[in-house]
Amino acid sequence: MKPIYLCGFMGCGKTTVGTLLAEKLNCGFCDMDEYIVEREKMKIPQIFAEKGEKYFRETETTVIKELSERSGVIACGGGAMLKKENAEIASEKGIIIYIEVPFEICYGRISDDKNRPIVTNNTKEELEFIYDSRVPVYKENSTFSVNGNGSAEEIAERIISALEQA
Repeated sequence: MKPIYLCGFMGCGKTTVGTLLAEKLNCGFCDMDEYIVEREKMKIPQIFAEKGEKYFRETETTVIKELSERSGVIACGGGAMLKKENAEIASEKGIIIYIEVPFEICYGRISDDKNRPIVTNNTKEELEFIYDSRVPVYKENSTFSVNGNGSAEEIAERIISALEQA
């Protein structure tokens, strides 16, 4: 089985849906951000503060390369598929699925999350601008998109249906 990369804005449900999807497909699951935290032995805000966002983004590329050699479901960080190289690696080795969720829903899920440097360093308006700038890139770099409204169960089923038709 090729790796399945879930992409989308912070709070769209990549980890929640990915965990359930992996269970339904009887395969492994990896949250890329958690993988980076374990690998670097630092939380993401600490990586951003001490090593910078550029370092974090380079680490994402390294991790995508590592994970592309495995099978299973991978929940990517919100910015992982914005880098063309990352999208190309993921697309060549696997399937990229964009989980489409409106900004207001994502914002409601992430607004109080102190573990997200981009959230803590930006206003709601700035986050919406970031969201609006990322959506076309997610769409362009994904194999297909799924409607991310509904329960994790419903979204996982939509992904399974799309995979069966692919």
